[in-house]
Amino acid sequence: MLKVGLVGCGYWGPKLARNFHELPETELAWVCDFRQDRLDHLKALYPQVQATRDYTEMLASDVEAVVIATPVRAHHPLALAALRAGKHVLIEKPLAGSVKEAEEIVAEGERAGRVVMVGHTFEYNPAVETMRKIITDGELGDVYYINATRVNLGLFQPDINVMWDLAPHDVSLLMFALGLSPTEVSARGAIYVRPHSGLHEVVYLTLYFPNNVLADIRVSWLDPCKIRRCTVVGSKKMLVYDDIADDKILLYDKGVDIPPYSDTLEEFHLSYRTGEGIPYPVPWSEPLRGECRHFAECIATGQRPRSDGLDGLRVVKVLDMAQRSLINGGAREVLAW
Repeated sequence: MLKVGLVGCGYWGPKLARNFHELPETELAWVCDFRQDRLDHLKALYPQVQATRDYTEMLASDVEAVVIATPVRAHHPLALAALRAGKHVLIEKPLAGSVKEAEEIVAEGERAGRVVMVGHTFEYNPAVETMRKIITDGELGDVYYINATRVNLGLFQPDINVMWDLAPHDVSLLMFALGLSPTEVSARGAIYVRPHSGLHEVVYLTLYFPNNVLADIRVSWLDPCKIRRCTVVGSKKMLVYDDIADDKILLYDKGVDIPPYSDTLEEFHLSYRTGEGIPYPVPWSEPLRGECRHFAECIATGQRPRSDGLDGLRVVKVLDMAQRSLINGGAREVLAW
């Protein structure tokens, strides 16, 4: 069994702990956090686990893999320390707080010959996998544009803005589903509740993909409703992925057709298709469970993770240029790959 150590036992850490404890191929061996009450909580749930407030103690143990679920500012030093101690690492999104830090993590993983994987959980979501297949199979026709919304009331983060907090989900999701990387990005947003923090609480992010595909992403900590929805408009059909609905994917036979030939303006009429949304079957399983299992499989087999360090670096590059646009009043920024 793969021995796993977890650092960061706050909001997301316990969910990772549960999965690595329950997976038959992994053993949750160590947990680490600054706060003793969080350690006591996990120790009560998993009495066999070693708990420590000293990260170096965990790195000196026989754990083979370290899972990092801390605030973003700690990702870089914790990941480098783990890799240099010979451990594989799974790092929660985003991979790092800057392109330079992300590049250093990826480079250290290559040098050490260890797996570096990023927690882009939606790449392991069966509904997103289904959406990718529908797009790849051409069922939607040519993809025109995408609109994604990820909003709720909270949780306000103390060290990153809402774009760095929530948009990694949608950026990674869209690049995975389309099989494309954006060529340009722009962003605009605002700060309301904490005006002196410098941390945007509402952001509108636009990604410009090849083939004239446009994607708009709205993220907010200031919304009365929890929405996790993505609409994909194609030339043949349209798709709605709603992560909090019972029917995760609805496929609409809706669209606009241009008549192939007409002699006069009077003969020219656009033809509208207005079919109802049909639920598309999705074989459901917990995305985080799939992510954790994939991490263990990659370590065991040597295969490259779906959301590897390079995937994480690409997302950080998009966010970094979007942050530049946010500061520059929404100017379009070119992404160099």
